[in-house]
Amino acid sequence: MNIIITITVTALVVLYAGLFKAKKALLPITLLGLLTSLAFVATGWNGNHNSYGMMQMDNFALAFTGITVLGTILIFLLTQNYFAENSENIAEYFTLILFSLAGIVIMVSYTNMSMLFIGVEIMSVSLYILAGIRKNNFASNEAALKYFLMGAFSTGFLLFGITLIYGATGSFDLGVINQYLVANYKTISPMFYPGIILLMVGLCFKIGAAPFHFWTPDVYEGAPTLITTFMSTIVKTAGFAAFLRLFADTFAPLHDFWMPPLMVIVCLTLLIGNVTALFQKNFKRMLAYSSISHAGYLLFSLITLTANSANNVLVYAAAYTFATIIAFAVLILVKQKTGNDHFDSFNGLAKRNPFTALILTIAMLSLAGIPLTAGFIGKYLMFLNVMSEYQIYLVAFAILNALVGFYYYFRVIVAMYFKEGNEMELQTPVQYQFVLVFSALITIFLGVYPAVILNLI
Repeated sequence: MNIIITITVTALVVLYAGLFKAKKALLPITLLGLLTSLAFVATGWNGNHNSYGMMQMDNFALAFTGITVLGTILIFLLTQNYFAENSENIAEYFTLILFSLAGIVIMVSYTNMSMLFIGVEIMSVSLYILAGIRKNNFASNEAALKYFLMGAFSTGFLLFGITLIYGATGSFDLGVINQYLVANYKTISPMFYPGIILLMVGLCFKIGAAPFHFWTPDVYEGAPTLITTFMSTIVKTAGFAAFLRLFADTFAPLHDFWMPPLMVIVCLTLLIGNVTALFQKNFKRMLAYSSISHAGYLLFSLITLTANSANNVLVYAAAYTFATIIAFAVLILVKQKTGNDHFDSFNGLAKRNPFTALILTIAMLSLAGIPLTAGFIGKYLMFLNVMSEYQIYLVAFAILNALVGFYYYFRVIVAMYFKEGNEMELQTPVQYQFVLVFSALITIFLGVYPAVILNLI
């Protein structure tokens, strides 16, 4: 609870600092609040797992909170030189991201489905505004409208599912619902089954899994790049943590019922995400479809439930988060120089800025799943998890899709090293250098020593 209070208070202080035109104080205040939240994560680790009625800060919640808070710190560091000098809504950017993060912490620590809904809505409402915060930009307005309409639609599924589960069990509490399933395994209410499917659909909307992904590319492309970075990493990680807590724990007794439709979703997500990414000429849009394909790999953790499912998701989420932050950080720098985010903008980047090109190469290799990177370990764990149940055909299908992913990730590397481009210098600010180096080191470190976080939860 200290983490949520700290983030919320930080958001309010930042908002008031913005009212008094203290622009230079916004980032230090924000970083101080987030570092304090990280300290609470560290001090609470392996503690008493304090329960706050409808929330519980156990190791699962603390681990995912730590990843999301750390990722948010790196994203805030990317605000150096991001805003125009006459920009008046910097405080609003910061405050809304912090409020969204507060909702995310609720999402990863809920033990009651009403708190899941509250966390999702706190996160989503902030993101609706952030997606359209550039009021004079048509693409930003379109992204906000699409995100709002699809978000409201998915919330309807989520609420209807929660309602049916409550009607069947008489409780929103995850522990009570799980006890009901165990005690009444052969006489479960008919309302419970459609409730599970509706909850699955609602959460698949939030994480951008196919066939509920159609909002993702347009919203990611139209929203400000900084917000897209937050949505594709921190928000997606929180969605999977919420998915995992509900289905891997509470609904585990009915795994045989909800696993087949989930497998269909996994296959569609991998196929649509990877194949569609092949045809993109826009780097930002390619990353959007890439995020869809990674949602498919992350869902592997629910196909076969094991004691390591949560750890596997944590490793994969960490690998994906840091690599994607690198990709978007470089995109921001390139777009500031060239004015567009097409693949051609990266032509000859290795000559202009070999440091940035090297870091982006590491990120692309990790996202592709090349050995000695965290992305390889993440994919390996997911495939190993499914193979434990001898679902070899699913693994073969996923590996084929991963090979397709090699093409569009290596396309960026080829553009940087083997294509001629304009020779203008690409300046890398100090804060960007820190984010790039830190993220790259984490990506390589987790690829070589995955055991550091492999058994955290």
